[in-house]
Amino acid sequence: MDRITAAEVFVTIVERGSMIAAAEVLEMSRAMVTRYLAEMEQWAGARLLHRTTRKLSLTHAGEATLVRCRHMLEFAKDMDLVEGQENEELRGLLRISCSQSLGQSALVIAVAEYLRCHPQVAVDLQMNNRAVNLVEERIDLALRITNDLDPNLIARPLSICHSVVCASPDYLSAKGTPKTPPDLAVHNCLTYSYFGKSLWHFDQQGVRSSVAVGGNLSANESVVLLSGALEGAGITLQPSYSAAPYIASGELTKLLPDYQPQEMGIYGIYTSRRQMPATLRSMLDFLVEWFTTHPLPN
Repeated sequence: MDRITAAEVFVTIVERGSMIAAAEVLEMSRAMVTRYLAEMEQWAGARLLHRTTRKLSLTHAGEATLVRCRHMLEFAKDMDLVEGQENEELRGLLRISCSQSLGQSALVIAVAEYLRCHPQVAVDLQMNNRAVNLVEERIDLALRITNDLDPNLIARPLSICHSVVCASPDYLSAKGTPKTPPDLAVHNCLTYSYFGKSLWHFDQQGVRSSVAVGGNLSANESVVLLSGALEGAGITLQPSYSAAPYIASGELTKLLPDYQPQEMGIYGIYTSRRQMPATLRSMLDFLVEWFTTHPLPN
């Protein structure tokens, strides 16, 4: 049987939540959907779905297979070029969601360059640090910084987010300078509400460690904590792209140079590859190329 079709069937079952719904979307009989799923499990050599009378859920093998199937379908879609598509003028509105820090430091620059190339396209940037519901909030593309992707989402890797621990010279003069990650436990650390539940992770020459931190200021947006650190309120863990200008100017001091804070992936998240608008595909392709030629600070 066709593995591309089998992959499409498996992905549709997961996205729609049942084989009956997948059969309706794909205009197949339920028996054919069941057959494709059976073939996919035979190729994978493992059961891919837990089946109950009420719902389907992915097994561990199913989660890994889902990622591979989505990559396979994306590659197949890229190969299926429509004649004359390259000459089609792009137009329409794209609604893009991302964090304020990434929007200010990188995305708005990339989008401005994209719009110069495609003047008939309009972009509405939504600065929001929570994981938005793309369908309910009519978001075409969300940029997320995470190491914990939902396997049910379609994610395209864009870049890597490096982080840095830093504080103002005034704070360090008054409170002292931490030399190792455990020293942070006795400092006033400005915590990020959505990042690791106040647990900061480090790597030193392949050895990983974590330290629980706390302080009297937390926020759900890193730019607020950056402003607090500039005012001497405490030590902050920041994306390097946000802190780099202030470290270069001397307004902030980089701490723990021998310890690398945990890196995180930057992904473009969207809802479906089926009938993807040309403008969205164009923007994703552009961002992949832009982040490659404009790497974020390390």
